Amino acid sequence: MQSMSPASHARPEPPVTRKPAKARRDPAPSRWAYRFHRMWLTPLYRSLLRVGLPTFLILTATGWYFSNPTNRYAIAEKVAELRQSVQSRPEFTVKLMSIDGATPVVDAAIRDLVSVDFPVSSFDLDLEAIQASVSGLDVIRDVSVRVRPGGVLEVKVAERKPAIIWRVGGNIELLDRTGHRVASLTERSVRADLPLIAGRGANDAVSEALAILDAAKPILPHLRGLVRMGERRWDVVLAQDQRVMLPERAPVAALEQVLALDEAQELLARDITHIDMRNPQRPTLRLAQPAVEELRRIRSLDRKGTEE
Repeated sequence: MQSMSPASHARPEPPVTRKPAKARRDPAPSRWAYRFHRMWLTPLYRSLLRVGLPTFLILTATGWYFSNPTNRYAIAEKVAELRQSVQSRPEFTVKLMSIDGATPVVDAAIRDLVSVDFPVSSFDLDLEAIQASVSGLDVIRDVSVRVRPGGVLEVKVAERKPAIIWRVGGNIELLDRTGHRVASLTERSVRADLPLIAGRGANDAVSEALAILDAAKPILPHLRGLVRMGERRWDVVLAQDQRVMLPERAPVAALEQVLALDEAQELLARDITHIDMRNPQRPTLRLAQPAVEELRRIRSLDRKGTEE
């Protein structure tokens, strides 16, 4: 028997096969990927996707929901119930009204004007309307309205202070220092402590009238009032129907000139009816009728004495 060598019994090795190498992927993006990337880098496009699209979807869904009348009615009912539950809470209830800075007469007038049935919710009070109605009173200079903690409607007012009485036609009005009407009077004697002015347009020159009255303090016991003449100048009316006719310009200086003459020569104590200062450079005196007759008698006596 032929002996076989160990090499003859070994299995032949299979041939080595190599896998084909994969093709390398091109790193460059496709045309559509490139375009999408470029669009994504645009701020407007990103805003449209992040904000515009969700907003559009939300609005569309909301519009669809509210297009149903039943849904709208249900939401309105819920809102009304919620509002009523909040407004009816005790901390929002106003129980009374407090008026500060008003005299008793003005206090009563304000309470009649602001007709509110207490208790009431603060949400049902129109504070601006209340303030406008109170400020409409002539006597009110300033007003503030607010709801104070504790359920109190606070109305704080500042009244106009009467400074002068204005007589025009058959009416007697109280005015403040600015000429604003404060109230009406039935009789002059009700406020005898205040000076009197008269005539049409006198209310538009109250500040000038007060300056004249301030300068006329030396003759204040004899002063009856001021009369506006032609809506442009003043006459100072004194006792015994004496008048100082002041000029249109610088009336205070003209009055001070008259007072200086009175102090030096007792001008106002004489039988004079008018002191015409309309031309301060040439004051003119008008004598009373008895003084005129006496002057004529003296002049006639002088003539007779001269003729003799």
